[in-house]
Amino acid sequence: MANADIVVIGSGHNGLVAAAYLAKAGKRVVVLERNAWFGGGVVTRELTVPGFRHDQHSMAHIFIQANPVLANDELGLKSRYGLRYEFPELPMMSVFEDGTTLGLYRDRERTCAEIAKFSKKDAESYRQLADQAAAWLPMIVSTLYSPPMPQGASFAMMDQSREGRQMWRIMQMSTHDLLCRYFEHDKVRMHFARVAGENLVSPDEKATGIGPFVFVGFLEAYGIGVPIGGSGRLTDALVACIRDHGGEVHANVDVDRVIVRQGRAQGARTKDGREFLAKDGVIGAIHPHLIGRMVEGVDPQIARDAEATEISPIACITVHAALNGPLKFKAGDHVRAVMIELLPNSYEQLRRSFDDMRYGGFSQYPLVGLGSLTMFDPSRVPPGKATMHAWDYVPYERPDGRSWDDTKREYAERMIRHMGRFIDGLPENIIQYHCDSPVDMERTSPSFMRGDLHGIATTTYQTGSHRPTPELGQMTVPGIERLYLVGPFQHPGGGVFGAGRAAAMKAFEDLGLDFP
Repeated sequence: MANADIVVIGSGHNGLVAAAYLAKAGKRVVVLERNAWFGGGVVTRELTVPGFRHDQHSMAHIFIQANPVLANDELGLKSRYGLRYEFPELPMMSVFEDGTTLGLYRDRERTCAEIAKFSKKDAESYRQLADQAAAWLPMIVSTLYSPPMPQGASFAMMDQSREGRQMWRIMQMSTHDLLCRYFEHDKVRMHFARVAGENLVSPDEKATGIGPFVFVGFLEAYGIGVPIGGSGRLTDALVACIRDHGGEVHANVDVDRVIVRQGRAQGARTKDGREFLAKDGVIGAIHPHLIGRMVEGVDPQIARDAEATEISPIACITVHAALNGPLKFKAGDHVRAVMIELLPNSYEQLRRSFDDMRYGGFSQYPLVGLGSLTMFDPSRVPPGKATMHAWDYVPYERPDGRSWDDTKREYAERMIRHMGRFIDGLPENIIQYHCDSPVDMERTSPSFMRGDLHGIATTTYQTGSHRPTPELGQMTVPGIERLYLVGPFQHPGGGVFGAGRAAAMKAFEDLGLDFP
């Protein structure tokens, strides 16, 4: 039995952010992690051969850059604990099979010049889209890093102005419908539709139309941060901050239950029977499907609603490769971006690939994206070498009934063959590769249930204060005092947002602490 002020279940970056704020406020914090490593989806490991450091899940950090945790360095992660970022001028590039490319730069005029190669009219339309994105960005940012406003109040506020009503309408549109309004060229539409696809949804899904505005607004204002040393450096800085303020972070501790006594969370019980008691509260990265099992005394209806939350039918599969040297793209040496999307020549082909997965099948044309961040951070590999992080989308349950454990390398080879259409000499350049199937991702973290990087689907009825459910959307569990929820299945959703700051704010309020 160990005692603390705050017990944190899971060492994903959201839980660590919340823990670090409370540790800095003087609370004795104990973090419990079931794996042998820390970080959840923000982790850098030697997955292939010694000396090659791979970002197993998150690769680069965009949305956390606007979070006061970094923007104002509230925890000293940059000034005291060594976190550093590179911000490349070309965050994203689409490479089409015919060798044409379209870059999305931080500099708007450079992006317009790229788009003008396909359509001068579309270049002017992009200026309009980017202007609107910049105008909306402050309002969007203000909603992301604190507890969410109730949905009813949010919609009522939007309904009070012409601009708010315009935003609400766009929020209900599909990305495809929005892009058809702005752009005439199929490749320009496909370039921005692929942005929506990174959220594990088809561009034809309704209520995805705000995505391009959010992405473009963030990209121009903040860029995409490449953590020097790997994505896990964010985790390292958070762990160092917690320990520096007297907290503890333990690996290989698998929590089975939240201890609840007299309606209040008072600690965590592990699968091997140990108890870690908490005087002031518990912070838990608990998937909504597990709330009923892990939290003693939770209201049965709340547990049923949480278990009914929907997981995306589109899962992720990744290939991490150690390379003898840099990638050589057939399109030319100018292909040098954080995120590189390998796209067909036809926009319809991309849309049909998502349709294939809608019905539980494999996409006929793989939707491979990749990053080779050693372009910007050579410290991750031995001199002259490189890494590649490639991803594709697949069903969690194979339509042929075969096991992912038996077939993941077969699918990885399919991805590598497909990438050969865009990259010269790829198979020969690979020293060794590691593949994570959707099942592997689920094993790595219970937050990635069924291979969903976002914990649960990012549908409109599972966003904002209704994420994951209206009862759990404020990072608390009704009827259970001092239990705070963190994870990609809470507002604002999956990705590296540093959203544990919102859970910390709830805890500060209950504990009578002054968050500012």
